[in-house]
Amino acid sequence: MKVIIDTNVPIVANGHSTQASQACSLACIQRIRRITTLADTLVLDDKRLILKQYMDNLRSEGQPGVGDAFLKWVLTNLWARCEQVAITLTVDGSFEEFPEAEGLKTFDLKDRVFVAVALAHSENPPIVQAVDPGFWKHREALAENSVQVEFICEEDIKRLAETK
Repeated sequence: MKVIIDTNVPIVANGHSTQASQACSLACIQRIRRITTLADTLVLDDKRLILKQYMDNLRSEGQPGVGDAFLKWVLTNLWARCEQVAITLTVDGSFEEFPEAEGLKTFDLKDRVFVAVALAHSENPPIVQAVDPGFWKHREALAENSVQVEFICEEDIKRLAETK
């Protein structure tokens, strides 16, 4: 299976999210391990924007966590176990591949890269999501535009979406 991993998944796996429950942290750890043990293929963008998000948000000081190990795995396997798809930046910081749907006008600009990659890939892989309430709030509009989202912490994300 091919997947796109939102940055919050390895952050939660590192234990660096106060909004995530223990069950969510374990789900993120398991999902990352599924990728790093040859079960799934990670899909990234050719501009390395997702990789930059990983690098900006991971690499803990002190004892490295599962999310940090994931970043190391990505850097080690970038050309062997990851697929990179071409995406096109627009002048407003979005992407040509991002849908111009009314229901997605308020979708977070920094998260659009994940959607652009999903839609640019020929197999339309799911975006694995942990605790970003924006994805939950836009889930119907994303689905209407052929974007699959795998919510691995559904209870946490529902709670967060209700409070924001």
